Amino acid sequence: MKYVYKNNEIQVINEEGLKVGRANIPFEDDETINVTSVFIDPSLRGGGEASKLMNEVYDFAKEQGLRVINTCPYAVAWFKRHKDKHDVLAIIDNEETSDL
Repeated sequence: MKYVYKNNEIQVINEEGLKVGRANIPFEDDETINVTSVFIDPSLRGGGEASKLMNEVYDFAKEQGLRVINTCPYAVAWFKRHKDKHDVLAIIDNEETSDL
């Protein structure tokens, strides 16, 4: 799989050149992206592709010096499981994410 940043998305491109997944990551401001949704083609689910995609989101944010907000339930759950990736998270104040 190949990952491409395009139009506020990180796209998952398969060997045939087809888009088979994406993470929507629009900018909230110059320094912050919001993971609004994560989608993987149903034929690829259960194989860890969504987690690999979230790693790409993390790497993109880290490389670009960006902070991350999560409004996508999958992204919230992924960051809860990957406490070592919290260095990119925006300041956490609200009750919903305070246990990250």
